[in-house]
Amino acid sequence: MNEQLTLEVSPVPEPTLDNFIVGQNAEAITTLRHLQPGQSLYLWGSNGCGKTHLLKAMAACHQGTYFNHESHPFLASITFQNTPPLVAIDDIESLNEDQQAELFSLYNEWKLRKNTPDAFILLVSGNVSPLAMPIREDLRTRLGWELVYRLEQLSDEQRLTALQHRAREKGLQLSHEVTHWIFTHYSRDIAALFNLLDALDTYSLSTRRPITVPLLKAFFIKTKS
Repeated sequence: MNEQLTLEVSPVPEPTLDNFIVGQNAEAITTLRHLQPGQSLYLWGSNGCGKTHLLKAMAACHQGTYFNHESHPFLASITFQNTPPLVAIDDIESLNEDQQAELFSLYNEWKLRKNTPDAFILLVSGNVSPLAMPIREDLRTRLGWELVYRLEQLSDEQRLTALQHRAREKGLQLSHEVTHWIFTHYSRDIAALFNLLDALDTYSLSTRRPITVPLLKAFFIKTKS
């Protein structure tokens, strides 16, 4: 039996700065590694560029808290007495009016504390630059108060490296034939590729077959039926 089939379904690796494929984003990653309490950073870029990965990685690294528009409760759960060392708010283009108001208040609180012992890191992400973000004007201006970085998409070669790295983290090996077939017949969005890898891991175990091109074809026939 192929060694990978003796394993239980592999857990999805937790996002870290070390398992992020940097590509053209070296300056942004270096800045994230050196953020200090009292600093704020806005990351922006199109879907699949790694914003969520980085925000979750930073929250874990700093024992912080990650939020998005689906978080309940939202930022109102943060008070002066229990503010974490880092607060990360993802995909702010999806925030409703009440959530935008909470983020506005958080920015003001961050500003008041930035030079005090109670300072915290504020990390925010969106899909467009601060000036183009379709949110309330007073909040939009705050996005550019300090550091702003655009995250660039990975090249096809970098996406392949990322997929292979993710597979190794899960204890899997992907042959050249398998990766070539995936990149020829499937989306090259990195999040979609990672989701596919997780699904293939499960399907491989359930069918007791290694991940090969025939298994890929069978998997896609099954998912379309």
